[in-house]
Amino acid sequence: MTEATALWITGRDQADIRAAEMGQGSRVETLFTGISRGTERLVSSGKIPASEYDRMRAPFQQGDFPFPVKYGYANVGRATEGAHAGRHVFALFPHQDIFRLPDDALIPLPSELPPERAVLAANMETALNILWDSGAGAGDRITVIGAGLVGLLVAHLAARLPGAEVTIIDTQATRAGIATQMGAAFAAPDQAADEQDVVINTSASQAGLVQALSLAAPQATVTEASWHGSTQVALPLGGAFHSRRLRIVSSQVGSVPVDRAPRWSLRRRLTKALDLLADDRLDHLISGETPFTKIAPAYPGILADPATVCHRIAY
Repeated sequence: MTEATALWITGRDQADIRAAEMGQGSRVETLFTGISRGTERLVSSGKIPASEYDRMRAPFQQGDFPFPVKYGYANVGRATEGAHAGRHVFALFPHQDIFRLPDDALIPLPSELPPERAVLAANMETALNILWDSGAGAGDRITVIGAGLVGLLVAHLAARLPGAEVTIIDTQATRAGIATQMGAAFAAPDQAADEQDVVINTSASQAGLVQALSLAAPQATVTEASWHGSTQVALPLGGAFHSRRLRIVSSQVGSVPVDRAPRWSLRRRLTKALDLLADDRLDHLISGETPFTKIAPAYPGILADPATVCHRIAY
């Protein structure tokens, strides 16, 4: 039997290539996986609260939190068996060279989508759900705080709303060019415009959420799309929070708004996410690539590097 190998997070900021279970179903040979820096950094640093161990399991995770765990959910490969044999497919599977899954867990890529870009699918699905949760509509003034991968994808989608005015705020001025590619304006935190109809925080920082409240117009909604792990966040709810009747709404990709839940299955959402990736501008979100055989020693540095947007692993 062919033995699979995978990237394992073996301890705090430590990784190794180890044997892994193949699973059951049709065989897939991995071509690329994408590192979801925000979540994987929390996993690697041991900041998943014990209360969230079950909810934060990746769909096909092996091992248990805190360590060692085989973690990840952005896998693009070629199916060699089953209903999708010969096709490129996306799966919510960790960083592993070969694996097996049931056919219904494999989603074929659209013919026009390069497999190199398809590693963004899970994050695009997250961005789509965030936009739904925010209630953003045509003509709105929309600010996204945090120019990480998810924030940039949210801005990319929001900028397609007719007449929407979209701004990305980030402390890294180097992200301005990428923001422009996504169709949004860029501003440093001290340049941000207030009176926004919709504010979305993807910065995973207390400062970002505090600023989001300060930018929201009366009766506007602030969508908190960051997951802070075990970090405690303090908010200034004295000030104008009540008099301006602001709302804070959480967004979590594990569930969708109640008015969409009966119709939008996970498979439908991921299929739509793949369709939405058919845009060459999104290649700007790939900030680097490392061969799978060399990823273990490089992994902690990739997660720690603030310049990382989406780092791709090539198999």
